Amino acid sequence: MLETKILEGRVDYTGDQLRSHFVREMAGITADGVVAFTGACAVTGSMLVDLEDAEQHSSIIAEEMLHFIGEHFECTLREANYRLRLFVSIVGEIVRELAPGLVLTRAGDDLYIAERKLTVAIATVTPVSTVFHCGVNIDPQGAPVPAVGLGEIGVDGEKFAAAVLDQYRRECLSIDNAIRKVRGVV
Repeated sequence: MLETKILEGRVDYTGDQLRSHFVREMAGITADGVVAFTGACAVTGSMLVDLEDAEQHSSIIAEEMLHFIGEHFECTLREANYRLRLFVSIVGEIVRELAPGLVLTRAGDDLYIAERKLTVAIATVTPVSTVFHCGVNIDPQGAPVPAVGLGEIGVDGEKFAAAVLDQYRRECLSIDNAIRKVRGVV
């Protein structure tokens, strides 16, 4: 089962939050879980998990983002990446629902509006779990690439976060139910 929570207050994301048990520490969730929070984003240097970004001395910066940190136990890195892609697809669905008529495209685990980046996302492994971060720009000021935010497209961050968490929780529950309702074949 998956638990979710929107955290109170501002938490600036530096990459340090992408670690095992952050979800437990911040929300008291002891099972698989996802938390959402708002804050700036500034990930540089050794905090970059993406080796290609690190090798290019890239940075991930935004004045304000809606951050989602997810943690799944008993999950491979491959499955974590599938889960992240599902999560990003849900983010896209909810954006389309809340901003009808918007042309949104997905490339891997990134979402774009008119070639401007809306999200950042990464999944990785810890000694006890897999974790992912999905950041959705609210105010992309300072971003090193052309970017767009929820503020510009008129989407309320809190309503958006609640809808994304609810849909992802329901998808995970549906997957768990699908696993348990089939018989094996030989």
